[in-house]
Amino acid sequence: MFVKRLSRCAFLSTKYCDDLCVGKQVGREFSHTACTQTCRHQSSSVATKEKDVKVFSSIPGPKPLPLVGNIWRYAIGQYSFDQLHTSGLKKYQQFGSIVREEILPGVNLLLLYRPEDIEHMYQVEGRYPSRRSHTALEFYRLQIPHIYNNGGLLPTNGPEWHRLRQALQRPLNMPENIRQYIPGIDTIAREFAELISTSVKTAKTSPDFLEDLSKVFLEFLGLVTFDTRLGSLEKNLTADSCPSKLIKAAGDTNNEILRTDNGLQLWRKWKTPSYKRICRSQEYIESIALEFVNAKKAELLTKNFAEGSQKTLLEVYLTSKDLDVKDVVTMVADMLLAGIDTSSYTMSFILYHLAKNPSSQEKIYLEVKQLLPNSNSVITSDILAQLKYLKAAVKESFRLNPISIGVGRILPEDASFSGYHCPKNTILVSQNQVSCRLECYFKNPLQFVPERWVKGDPAYEKVHPYLVLPFGHGPRACIARRLAEQNLYILLARLVRQFRIEWHGTELDVRSKLINRPAVPLKFNFIERTK
Repeated sequence: MFVKRLSRCAFLSTKYCDDLCVGKQVGREFSHTACTQTCRHQSSSVATKEKDVKVFSSIPGPKPLPLVGNIWRYAIGQYSFDQLHTSGLKKYQQFGSIVREEILPGVNLLLLYRPEDIEHMYQVEGRYPSRRSHTALEFYRLQIPHIYNNGGLLPTNGPEWHRLRQALQRPLNMPENIRQYIPGIDTIAREFAELISTSVKTAKTSPDFLEDLSKVFLEFLGLVTFDTRLGSLEKNLTADSCPSKLIKAAGDTNNEILRTDNGLQLWRKWKTPSYKRICRSQEYIESIALEFVNAKKAELLTKNFAEGSQKTLLEVYLTSKDLDVKDVVTMVADMLLAGIDTSSYTMSFILYHLAKNPSSQEKIYLEVKQLLPNSNSVITSDILAQLKYLKAAVKESFRLNPISIGVGRILPEDASFSGYHCPKNTILVSQNQVSCRLECYFKNPLQFVPERWVKGDPAYEKVHPYLVLPFGHGPRACIARRLAEQNLYILLARLVRQFRIEWHGTELDVRSKLINRPAVPLKFNFIERTK
């Protein structure tokens, strides 16, 4: 069991940064007094001449013990499963900007901290970027070929991943396909703000605001994936309601992915409790996906599109010659699985930073109020384009609290990083979350300073483009990035326009699960602004 828990962290430091999407994280734990010393000998180039390249075994890192590798360090608490960022920082401070960690005998991770190395990782990832994740989910789906063609975008690698990715990506590259959802998303965001207002007036606030965020982002997903409202914002939802069960199914699957991805993988022969929970959760998610996809398919049989009319994403996928119904069902199920937690966790950290930095929150309010003079003003694509400071604040939150520690890749061929030779099939893990809090790369790295992203501002910084990558990069970057960002911007604009937001909880720590999630209940206080 202990080997299993360790292995999961080794390989799964990031999952939803790709394909589908976002110690004491905020504050005291990241004291980087050793940052400049660690950086002082860093080379400016990633690869050196062949004669200067050093062997893989000479890369610094924690020394493994025979038979057990470095597993004992986690057993005694030197490193932590649930705080990969603090463990990553410890390794950086002790060993430098590139670290080889032999988790188990023969199982090596290469941790990359330098943005130049991270950039090189993407340069050599190949035509079919490969990673190891969601293996139990893939195993489950391949057992029922009458529903699925493959494991979906999350676990699939190689040419089949490329086929699916290309077909699903094309509609999402068209701005008009994304913009068409602005009115509907804005309507939901306004309804959500009114629900908050009512709960404040009646003193019936949730014990954890994360529950409310999960509901609103599920409602967003319902509009985008099913072309309908799911009723997630209805009052007094029961545990047996469709929205409640979808949120639980997605959360249960995400929690069990880590337990099943590595280690002994006994679920391949026996149905372990974790695998059974994945099966139950996926059975419910796929039943909802099948219901709505089949209903839309039947509707399309009698629907005539006027010339120049706009199809929804679901309609585009169902009428694509490159996709069949099983591909569409898989995409819808993956969107539900990946979209709820990543977005709700991301918004949690954004609101936290703004609540802790009222001057930044006030700047967003003034920016939004100028574009939305009253609470009934409608958000449009032109208005979203003008929310410069709001977007800078979101990016700054991503710097401090990204969706995950970084991105994982399986090296497809031999390559060199920081002057060290790395053999094919080495597991690379970028450490963006750690690097983004280092004085080497940012001034006052622990402070929330949106102005560092605003060109022309005195605090503006020229930052290496491979440091802040919350959605990944390259052909395996988050396929739904534009939709995810659009939803975040609209909801944040509505909340700050209507409320002054305060934080009344304890310091917001982070837990490294499948993705970074808030470690404590979200205790916000929403104070109504004048409309």
